[in-house]
Amino acid sequence: MPSLFAPLTLGDLHLRNRIALPPLTRCRSEQPGNIPGEMMVEYYRQRAGAGFMITEGTQIEPRGQGYAWTPGIHSEAQIAGWKKVTEAVHQQGGTIFCQLWHVGRVSHNELQPGKQAPVAPTAVAADNVRVFIETGPGAGRLTAPSAPRELTTAEVKELVALYRRAAENAREAGFDGVELHSANGYLINQFISEHTNFRTDEYGGSLENRLRFLREVTGAVSAVFGSHRVGVRFAPLFSSTDEERVYLGLVESDPHATYLRAAQLLNELEVGYLSIAEADWDNSPDLPEDFRIALRKTFRSPIMYSGRYTQEKAQRMLEKGWGDLFGFGRTFIANPDLPARLKAGHPLNSVDHASLYGGSEKGYTDYPVYPS
Repeated sequence: MPSLFAPLTLGDLHLRNRIALPPLTRCRSEQPGNIPGEMMVEYYRQRAGAGFMITEGTQIEPRGQGYAWTPGIHSEAQIAGWKKVTEAVHQQGGTIFCQLWHVGRVSHNELQPGKQAPVAPTAVAADNVRVFIETGPGAGRLTAPSAPRELTTAEVKELVALYRRAAENAREAGFDGVELHSANGYLINQFISEHTNFRTDEYGGSLENRLRFLREVTGAVSAVFGSHRVGVRFAPLFSSTDEERVYLGLVESDPHATYLRAAQLLNELEVGYLSIAEADWDNSPDLPEDFRIALRKTFRSPIMYSGRYTQEKAQRMLEKGWGDLFGFGRTFIANPDLPARLKAGHPLNSVDHASLYGGSEKGYTDYPVYPS
């Protein structure tokens, strides 16, 4: 019987178990400059028992920021900060990828260089979502995103080059690979979605054109790391409620066809893994079984799932052959020694929801490990 504690081959990487730390925004970077500091080094070091780790969303350029205090990977200081993180993880025998993030329209003028409008495939404002902006030292507030402006065709191609530069920076920082954040209504998702892409150039119109940006960005970062060291994250939704739009972004008229074609494209590009972020609020629906089965047939490399996963649910998915790697989000936040706890059957710490975003070590690096 397959086990969560069995090793997994991911391209040319050998993961010691199938329990992953998924990308989790924590808003703890040092200011000014959105730089990973010692507190972030300790946070990732503590969780290096994961078989696989993906950083929190990390903006590829200043315009890519949508929330206060999130880290970047576009400055020398940021690269140096991340280098300390990767060194700490590697000293513990861990494997860590950097999630490359651009929020596109899900931002505010206050977070943009020169307080300009956010950029997007089409000048359509995001609704039913809030962004977190800084209002003073250690303080912030949620507000609606600002109206975006449409990128020119030339600017879209420049963004592809910026993704490649971010991958080069991630390699310099010592990461083992990169994940493209193509979920949650952010930039790459905005290009894919029929609700946010009304372009009339080569990047808009048909599904194939709307997938062109994903194809080009994937190719650009694969040229840096090799395609087997690249992953892509999607958040396919199959029903439309306001809560889903807030937390996970955009619901296509035919999500089955949209995301299976996207997975087929990534399979053709031979990316290392596909990450599927499922809805994670109470009583949220599971993905349709027929979609999971079709995805498994479409995409040959490992598939990672995350969102309200327990050890039991992950084990069932593994036994069915639908998934290979499983992200435990809030559970891993509260239990830095999560793989060891799960293997030994020890009780789990509860997460402190009040300290999830921003702040100090409290609720970040002060969760206890299980007494030995």
